[in-house]
Amino acid sequence: MNDVVNELLNWYQENKRDLPWRKDRDPYHVWISEIMLQQTRVEAVISYYERFMKDLPDISSLAKVDEDRLLKLWEGLGYYNRARNLKKAACIIMNEYNGMFPNTYSLIIQLPGIGEYTASAISSICFHEKEVTVDGNVMRVFTRFYNDESNISKLSTKRMIHDHLQSLAITDFGMFNEALMELGERVCLPNGMPKCGSCPLQRRCRALQKENYFLFPVKDEKKEKEEVEMTIFIFIWDKKTIIQKRKNSGILHNLYEFPNIDRILSEVEVFQYGSCFGKVDKVCKSISYTHIFTHKKWKMQSYFLFMKEVNCPNMFYTISSIESQFALPTAFSPFLYQLKEELK
Repeated sequence: MNDVVNELLNWYQENKRDLPWRKDRDPYHVWISEIMLQQTRVEAVISYYERFMKDLPDISSLAKVDEDRLLKLWEGLGYYNRARNLKKAACIIMNEYNGMFPNTYSLIIQLPGIGEYTASAISSICFHEKEVTVDGNVMRVFTRFYNDESNISKLSTKRMIHDHLQSLAITDFGMFNEALMELGERVCLPNGMPKCGSCPLQRRCRALQKENYFLFPVKDEKKEKEEVEMTIFIFIWDKKTIIQKRKNSGILHNLYEFPNIDRILSEVEVFQYGSCFGKVDKVCKSISYTHIFTHKKWKMQSYFLFMKEVNCPNMFYTISSIESQFALPTAFSPFLYQLKEELK
């Protein structure tokens, strides 16, 4: 790979995307973007990043932000603990580093929510440290380039790739890391569909030479996800609905949701459930929706409950207040959309 490093860097200089966090090498900008990019496509992140920066332009503002506001800014990105760890890390930077982002890999990796990949990215891009980043994109490029059948699900494979890349004759590790990630995201695509004709590594890529790139990378098969059946209750009263805060533990903790129960109910049972909140006029079945998490699958059936009277009016909120104030996870957003359609 030493022979093609310069070709890769030249390709990157000519083809890199104009992304907002690349306008400078400010560690705050790189940090926020790297955390957002975990589990999320680049194209999807841009608008979230710009909204986040508008409200929280620096480490100080992030350290001070109210958690509900922070989670609302993160709404739609998922994996909400990433946002909570950002605030924890910002508080540490303010208290222990006088608001200055730590400038070495060994210090950066100690911050909450930052692992080897993110610490390597920040330290190499912002502080010119000799650290390589290894994620799924990089491992896919590497195993195809070398026609390497090592299982990337194993930590030993990731370590082998890291050590090999770390040994290359590279002058700018930050640019090399960005170039390799860009290549994996835009050219050396997953699922056996790479754009080999556009790849700067094509003349040395062994998988391309053998025409078996679709076999790489080798990894463990995904485990079956646990399925949970749920009934979602969409109350309607005075053009308002019930939104409640989830428990302080477990999946999506401290975020907001429509009332729900972990089993599928009949319309009669839904009517009985709604009666606990007041007088129910009628019940109508709404959409069914399946939301997939890393280890779980929620299979949800929703119902509209039209209320004549309610016991606790302060439990009900307008659509506009929900959209402006509460962090509603993506798992529940289809039901909010249905409610908006119903109230038109």
